[in-house]
Amino acid sequence: MKDSDMKIVVIGGTGLIGSKVVAKLSEHGHEAVAAAPATGVNSITGEGLAEALAGADVVVDVSNSPSFEPAAVRDFFTTSTTNLIVAEREAGVKHHVALTIVGTNRPQEIGYFAGKAAQEKLIRDSGQHYTLVHATQFFEFLGSIADISTDGTTVRLPGALVQPMAAEDVATAVARAAAGEPRGDVEVAGPEQLGLDELVRRGLAFRGDPRPVVRDDDAHYYGARVAERTLIPVEGAELFTTTLEEWLPANPAPSA
Repeated sequence: MKDSDMKIVVIGGTGLIGSKVVAKLSEHGHEAVAAAPATGVNSITGEGLAEALAGADVVVDVSNSPSFEPAAVRDFFTTSTTNLIVAEREAGVKHHVALTIVGTNRPQEIGYFAGKAAQEKLIRDSGQHYTLVHATQFFEFLGSIADISTDGTTVRLPGALVQPMAAEDVATAVARAAAGEPRGDVEVAGPEQLGLDELVRRGLAFRGDPRPVVRDDDAHYYGARVAERTLIPVEGAELFTTTLEEWLPANPAPSA
């Protein structure tokens, strides 16, 4: 990270990734501002944006759509990003950083990915200097993937490959991007490739969840079929070291 102090506004700064990014940037001497509806900043309505961005050097967007319905996702990301770009120009912000997903630029039918791809295009076409941090699936979503993939008492998932990573490592990648020079598109991932079914099977087994996990390559992942290699990074991605075996003991299943 740079040694010089910067004002860095983190949109979605109270969430899973955002709160970690704010903490990491603050530890390195930057003025990190957690911007979210709870702190009076709303990138959808524009409320509080001008005030939050005044004097900012960098804007980091780790916000997320409250709905996974494809049209709602696209509307959220295009509205929010458009508002941010306008506010950044007015405030003289030099660098836009956004967290996105590995695989958005590959053929697939996942509605959420289409929304993220629309966000990415707006950023690339904005004229702003930018860094798009494409991350792989988070370990933290293991339980929710199992839940949405449960048919009766059985979890059905394809064997499509993933290279999952810890939210802590995602936040490190985003914080480094925010404190560094604009880099365009970058990919980050965990250290090991697993089938989606294997990832969830190992996670549920460790947590004592009795649901069997069955590989079914016709099963959907977030509403769509996914090819074997869509969700893994290309050569040259930055790889972090936290493995599933290391992450699981430190992250028990949330209480019901």
